[in-house]
Amino acid sequence: MDSGTIAQMISEGIPDAEVEVSGEDGVHFEAVVNSISFAGKSTLQRHRMVYATLGKLMGNEIHALGLHTGLPESIKD
Repeated sequence: MDSGTIAQMISEGIPDAEVEVSGEDGVHFEAVVNSISFAGKSTLQRHRMVYATLGKLMGNEIHALGLHTGLPESIKD
């Protein structure tokens, strides 16, 4: 698994998202995901939205995914 594939999957699942994914070892990743779709949602709800885009890869090919979710810079929570 690579960070580019993960970023693409998140972008496909949350089309309006700004996504940055890093991780060099192929199993542990860090993602920053900002989306207007997160407006009014709790942190837990936002994380679940991102995890849903990755499906069965979570806990399998992706052993750990650190998430930072928020709204785009131009929008306030």
